Amino acid sequence: MEKAKAENTGRRKRWNWVVAGALIAIFVAVAVSSRTSPNLSLFGLTRTPCLCAKYSGIVEDCCCDYETVDRLNEELLHPSLQELVKTAFFRYFKAKLWCDCPFWPDDGMCRLRDCSVCECPDSEFPESFKMPHSQEDPICQEGKPQAAVDRTIDSKSFRGWTEADNPWTYDDETDNSEMTYVNLQLNPERYTGYTGPSARRIWDAIYSENCPKYPSEELCHEEKILYKLISGLHSSISIHIAADYLLDEAINSWGQNLSLMYDRVLSYPDRVRNLYFTFLFVLRAVTKAADYLEYAEYDTGNPNEDLKTQSLMRQLLFNPKLQAACPVPFDEAKLWKGQRGPELKQQIQKQFRNISALMDCVGCEKCRLWGKLQVLGLGTALKILFSVDGQEHSAQNLQRNEVIALMNLLNRLSESVRFVHEMGPSVERIMEGQISSLSAPNNIWQRILSFIVKTKVSS
Repeated sequence: MEKAKAENTGRRKRWNWVVAGALIAIFVAVAVSSRTSPNLSLFGLTRTPCLCAKYSGIVEDCCCDYETVDRLNEELLHPSLQELVKTAFFRYFKAKLWCDCPFWPDDGMCRLRDCSVCECPDSEFPESFKMPHSQEDPICQEGKPQAAVDRTIDSKSFRGWTEADNPWTYDDETDNSEMTYVNLQLNPERYTGYTGPSARRIWDAIYSENCPKYPSEELCHEEKILYKLISGLHSSISIHIAADYLLDEAINSWGQNLSLMYDRVLSYPDRVRNLYFTFLFVLRAVTKAADYLEYAEYDTGNPNEDLKTQSLMRQLLFNPKLQAACPVPFDEAKLWKGQRGPELKQQIQKQFRNISALMDCVGCEKCRLWGKLQVLGLGTALKILFSVDGQEHSAQNLQRNEVIALMNLLNRLSESVRFVHEMGPSVERIMEGQISSLSAPNNIWQRILSFIVKTKVSS
């Protein structure tokens, strides 16, 4: 009896020493692997550097730093723009939604009804927008209220605004015959199911045919700027799709697709940097046109609403914090220098017009709507910053639809920058943690646990 008790006591002591030794081995192994693999930490979590540390200093080719941009966006730009785009004036956008693709037969098929854009009732529009319906009364494709669109046209809604075509874009903005008004608040930019070869062909054509790959030693500074603008816009669009994604079609469950956001944007630092660059580029265009935008006619037939819109614009344009912290977000005076300046400007203008024309090839109606709006907004920013064909006062020659597109684009970019700043670090930790969990160092736990179990069994 005493002999058996002594053997049990000895076995327990040996087992305790085994466990203690295993624990020591765990901490030694983690310490060693942490030195060779900085992303590994105790309990399998990753220590990813803060996103704000990854993106610090001056935004490339701009005049503001990342920290200032994030602070101004959080405190001033994002809340002001969110309120501004909901006003009646900035809520409605005029677009040609039914156009033939000038480059290839349209074979894009949208998988979800969320692709469609539909009519909305006359009662929704401001009085100054209305006119009797035309002979053709388009029927809503899906009858989905979230995608409602009013397709009425009224030339009087443009009084006080220049009827001038934008030399940077393909659509004739002065031709109202095939235009329709869209309520942007009822047609949010989100996932629509538009994927596959048709969607990829659009971006392939934009990058390969009209926007040379960057970086390239053969590209001049201006051509790199064009690439960065398109890349930044692409990043913003991807973020909005991932931020409002159909997670489960069967139960119509929407939410954030963090994996998609990481795979398309966050895992590519240059795409994040290009997003910030595009944001500052468009912001510079808005501030440069401030004197014109301050006194523009924001007329919707509702005096109180119109005064509110003008007040919001002035608060945004002349905010002392913005003027003090980032007075010139981007310095356009550095471009188009030298003998090739005028020729290069014409070349890049032609490339951007081709990109604009490609929006008619988008096979999803709602995607085409937001593509047209944001490309027109970017074209308006280019028009303001860079005169073409001797137009030296482009900021004083804006039409209503251009201003609506410009401010809505700035708002979309502001939302994307805010999401990257607030959610980026968490998304990176989650996604890189999943990747690290599959790597060899994390198998230490399994090997040690296996050793302990084998030791206990043998004892």
